[in-house]
Amino acid sequence: MDAASSSRLVRAMLVEYGAIVQSRLRAFLDTLRGGGERYLYDLVSDYPARGGRWLRAALCMAMARLHGGTLEESANSAVALEILHNAFLVHDDVEDESEERRGRPTMHLLHGVPIAVNVGDALAVLSLRPLMDNRRSVGTRVALRVLEETERAARESVEGQAIELKWRGNNSIDLDESDYLTMILKKTCWYTTIYPCRVGALIGTRDSAPLDPLLRFGFFLGAAFQIQDDLLNLVGNHERYGKEISGDLSEGKRTLMLIQLYQRATVKERARLRGVLALPRAARTPEVVGWIRDRMTAYGCVEDAQKVAHGLAGAAQHEFSLMFGHLPDSREKRFVEALPVWVLNRA
Repeated sequence: MDAASSSRLVRAMLVEYGAIVQSRLRAFLDTLRGGGERYLYDLVSDYPARGGRWLRAALCMAMARLHGGTLEESANSAVALEILHNAFLVHDDVEDESEERRGRPTMHLLHGVPIAVNVGDALAVLSLRPLMDNRRSVGTRVALRVLEETERAARESVEGQAIELKWRGNNSIDLDESDYLTMILKKTCWYTTIYPCRVGALIGTRDSAPLDPLLRFGFFLGAAFQIQDDLLNLVGNHERYGKEISGDLSEGKRTLMLIQLYQRATVKERARLRGVLALPRAARTPEVVGWIRDRMTAYGCVEDAQKVAHGLAGAAQHEFSLMFGHLPDSREKRFVEALPVWVLNRA
């Protein structure tokens, strides 16, 4: 398929699988609102109701079908993953002091930090229920294996977040590309791409196929996804991106572009950049953020990060051909194969 056809297929399947997961997720949360504390569960439903791309859920379900499973068998795991994803988003927004999520004010700006933290905690706990319900669709043994994979992915993710928070807390900036890739392997790749691939394959094969070969494909795809996300935060369309443009700079996040800028800057520029990053978020004015963006442009950081993302996407395509090239053609195979190109072209 050409790039345009690939992108259309990905968008169509994200909508299709997303609708399935969203319907199940809404029904699950509605049962909680009907029998529990409405003040909590109305807020728990907020971020999931704002939509999203449903990439994680769709990848999980497509990989299950690619390995011989059904949508029904993978649906609970996909729902659980989306609930956990939203739990991470609520907590990330607090930790990053973010102001916007999916086109609306963040949870902590709307309701305060204590309530936002509690909502994030609730979402994390609630993600366990669909995983326990897996016993009815795939059996107890496979359900337990899915739970083990979920624990691994969640642990990797919070460890990655800890690395990033440590960098910001210590004002660490003398980093390199390998530091950044290690951090996003844990923070982003594990629960965004590696986990959906592994769980989908686990369910589809009833835990009869090795999962470790999927690590490379999941890492390359997830890393390309994260770098493109960082780039969109700088140069994306605000309405389609759903977060404040240049918010990563305001938050002091150590993106690949920021790391490259520090490596290439003059001694004087490095000192100023380190001083800016030591400031609280409120003190990083639009003028200061604009100066950082100008320096990134001057040193070619955006263009070079785009090249890294393209290289990683190409590596993901190569890994896909090695692992799945022998399989017969199917819509799910074409969807997964097209994801690296879609990751780079999304806006």
